[in-house]
Amino acid sequence: MLRKLLRFLTGRLFISLVLIVVQLATLFLVLFYVQNNAVWFQILSGLSIVMTLVVVVRDLNPAYKIGWMLLFMFFPVYGGIFYILFGNRRLNRRLRDRLEQLNVVYQKGVEGGSYSDLLPMRALASYSNTLSRQAQYIVNITGYPVWSNTEVEYFPSGEAWVIDLLEELAKAKSFIFLEFFIVAEGEVWDAILAVLLDRIRRGVRVCLMFDDAGSLFTLDSHFDTRLRALGIEVVAFNPLRAHLNSRLNSRNHCKVVVIDGNIGYTGGVNLADEYANRLLRFGHWKDTAVKLKGDAVWSLSQMFLQLWAFSTGRSENFAVHRPTITAHTDGFVQPFSDNPLDDNNVAENAYIQIISMAKRYVWITTPYLILDNEMITALKIAAQSGVDVRIITPHIPDKKYVFAVTRSYYRVLLDAGVKIYEYTPGFLHAKMFVSDDRVAIIGTINMDYRSFYLHFENGVLFYGSSVVRKVYDDIEDTLAICRPIDTEFLRTRKWYSRLVGIILRLAAPLL
Repeated sequence: MLRKLLRFLTGRLFISLVLIVVQLATLFLVLFYVQNNAVWFQILSGLSIVMTLVVVVRDLNPAYKIGWMLLFMFFPVYGGIFYILFGNRRLNRRLRDRLEQLNVVYQKGVEGGSYSDLLPMRALASYSNTLSRQAQYIVNITGYPVWSNTEVEYFPSGEAWVIDLLEELAKAKSFIFLEFFIVAEGEVWDAILAVLLDRIRRGVRVCLMFDDAGSLFTLDSHFDTRLRALGIEVVAFNPLRAHLNSRLNSRNHCKVVVIDGNIGYTGGVNLADEYANRLLRFGHWKDTAVKLKGDAVWSLSQMFLQLWAFSTGRSENFAVHRPTITAHTDGFVQPFSDNPLDDNNVAENAYIQIISMAKRYVWITTPYLILDNEMITALKIAAQSGVDVRIITPHIPDKKYVFAVTRSYYRVLLDAGVKIYEYTPGFLHAKMFVSDDRVAIIGTINMDYRSFYLHFENGVLFYGSSVVRKVYDDIEDTLAICRPIDTEFLRTRKWYSRLVGIILRLAAPLL
């Protein structure tokens, strides 16, 4: 016990957190001191006025602007400094340029290869002009195309996903890419690590990328060093730095596995025991994932390689990671990614397109429901137009403050006719959209500001695929064990719970 305590106290996490707290305390003390100086008071107040004008003229979400306006109003002396330190949602110019260069490499690889033909997109247009417009939007903004020649498999639980993943990892012959927001040591990780080490002994390249902040409390500071000693290439994305900076907000929330370029996985599941219900933290954990086999895996490989090269600073030969098999076509598949470095909210807009184009129904599962005005408007219009709009959220939260904000949106949605349910067995972490038996999205994208504006995210659009029906059936089965939310439930909630939700809702865009 003493050894663990000493290791924690001397580790990178503890030292970094202490230094950040010291910097924050110093900042507040300095600001408190200088505000009593008339000259500095005027300078800081003037800075806040300038930053207010900057926020007003920038092309930002209105909710984000309102949050900062409130901060400027309540803290007129400190607001400008806070915005300079924490208001910039982008990485610095050098890092943005590096990612842009990688995007150029990706685009050249697509255009110059045999995978660049437009037959899948033309076939999708014949199937549905409406869906082809959605697909074209993704192509135009991200460059990720529509694929056929891809087999798909749906996993309605983390348990089923882990079993299949272990089986496929054990067959790897060339390389394995693993990218997760959270990695935690436990039963799931131990089983995967055993397979990875066996593959390494057989000459397979293994690359692991995890988010440093996402795994902050699940891994010790020597985790990457130990894995490198075992032969695994490891990268901690956007490592925690012991100084105040806005880059801490730009997290890699993606979940991607690629095996030999031919098999790929994505979904909501991280490499931690609770995701496969080997550890019960918030009741039963409901999650989902998908497996791709064939051409569409190429897009998942590109997503991984771009952020891998971005994080390591080393160039990769993208072309050698192309798929080498031909798979049976199961509808049309379009993996895509979204990043916080531009002004295109691809993930949110993909969701809004599905909602806006729905004619009969759109069913949604999300662990967090923190919506901007655009999303609220889309949901309300769909429901008021007679579309069956249903949203499932958790009943047992993993973060109580986020849960309070989630429930603060229930009233406006219920009043418009949206049906809301809470998953009573525990925590629902699946992020899914399905509509009209024709289109579905499965991926990492929560319905909140962090996913829409701050995180690197990924998902897969399925058009006319068997996955669409499987998602519908899974949500239908899940609804049977959910609690419907009605106005009576909202009326009986404690007044202070409602107040906390409203207050936190104002700050949600800034966090």
